[in-house]
Amino acid sequence: MNLDINMPIGFMDSGLGGISVLREAVKLMPEENFLYYGDSANVPYGNKKREEIKRLTFHVVEILINQGIKGLAIACNTATSAAVKDLRLMYPDLPLVGIEPAIKPAIEQSMGGTILVMATPMTIRQEKFRHLLEQYGQGHDVVSVPCDGLVGFVENGMFDQDLLDVYFRKHLGPFVNSSTESIVLGCTHYPFLKANIREYLRTEHHREDIDLIDGSYGTAKELRRRLAEKNLLKINTGWPGHVEILNSSSDTDMVEKSYELLNRPEL
Repeated sequence: MNLDINMPIGFMDSGLGGISVLREAVKLMPEENFLYYGDSANVPYGNKKREEIKRLTFHVVEILINQGIKGLAIACNTATSAAVKDLRLMYPDLPLVGIEPAIKPAIEQSMGGTILVMATPMTIRQEKFRHLLEQYGQGHDVVSVPCDGLVGFVENGMFDQDLLDVYFRKHLGPFVNSSTESIVLGCTHYPFLKANIREYLRTEHHREDIDLIDGSYGTAKELRRRLAEKNLLKINTGWPGHVEILNSSSDTDMVEKSYELLNRPEL
């Protein structure tokens, strides 16, 4: 592949969730240009079979490659689990990172309590997720919390606390108790719900001390490192970069929603 320092950095996600990672990358690399592709026409990936996820992921990556990118972030936990190994084999020269549930950081700061991992059912079923638990979870109380349908709240801009409380009571509430010390947000859509999760924990469980942990910053940092290794980073140009967002959905509002999430105040 012919990679050039002036090419944009590519980002892909099953929809809008990967913007949580893109936000961190923009802060870390403000002089870079970014090209983000959200596959909202096929969201969510988390309830699809592995081969279907791989097919969709490769299709989006090919679109980004054809646009001309110098690096790539698979900003979707489900797509990472299903496809990143094969993508690295197909594009060995491309700086490429995936994202995975931040189980390791949660365990590194653990005080011995229970760590809950909110993730899509598909992510939880993947071998990569089991490997994470085996590698870092030995001797720790790590509990998987399948969150079927939660992605849809972010995709549809549904941040109403009452609606989300109904969801959290059913899917998260049974796992929260006095020993819960942290919750890993194992899908890139979930960081946009941090304020809602905190409010639910405060009002329903009287807990304001549970840490919410996600892998967005660590993934952006690793992407920057890999680009620097190949001397592909823009440094001290004095010019801010720009972000272009594409989406597969026929809903023309999806791109506008994407920019709104990108510029949403920190949670």
